[in-house]
Amino acid sequence: MLDKEVHDIINTLQLQRHPEGGYYKEIYRSIETIPVEILENRKNSKKKNRNICTSIYYLLIKEDVSVFHRIKSDEIWHFYKGSPVLLHLLDEETKSYKKIQLGEYCNYQCVVPKNIWFAAEVVDKNSFALVGCTVSPGFEFEDFEIASYNKLIHLFPEYESLIHKFTKNKLD
Repeated sequence: MLDKEVHDIINTLQLQRHPEGGYYKEIYRSIETIPVEILENRKNSKKKNRNICTSIYYLLIKEDVSVFHRIKSDEIWHFYKGSPVLLHLLDEETKSYKKIQLGEYCNYQCVVPKNIWFAAEVVDKNSFALVGCTVSPGFEFEDFEIASYNKLIHLFPEYESLIHKFTKNKLD
C-alpha cells in the first residue's frame, strides 16, 4: 500500500530526485526579483538577480534522508502528509545543534535560517513524508552547498554519528 501511495505521489506531482536525497518539484518561482547587489552573501554571484520567493514539494521515503546542506536564504518547511520529519540543524557560528520535529500534532511549519547546515529524515522508517519548502530570496542551485564529512567533523566533532549518517562522501 505504501509503495503504491508513494508511487502515486511521485507521478501526480511529477517529482524527480534531488541531489541532497529525496524527491522534489519546484511549484512556484516569483516573477519579481531582487538585485543580487543588495544581497549580502551573493555579491560574487554569476546571476544578477534572485527571485523574491520559490517553493517546492519535497518527499522523503522510509530510510531516505536529506543530507547535510545549506543555502544562502531562509527556508520554511511546511508539513503536508505522512510521517513526522526530524530536522537536524548545525550552526557553524554558534557551534550548536538543534533538532526540530515537523508534522501533525507538533509543528506544521518551521524555519531553517540561512547558512545553517541541516539534514532531514522521516521519523517512521516504514513511511514517507510529503512537505513543502519555501525559500526567500528564491532558491538557486549556485546558492546550495552539500556538506563534506571532513568539514563537518572538524567543526562539530561531538556529533560524529549524526554527521556520518547524514553526509554522502565519508572520504572527502
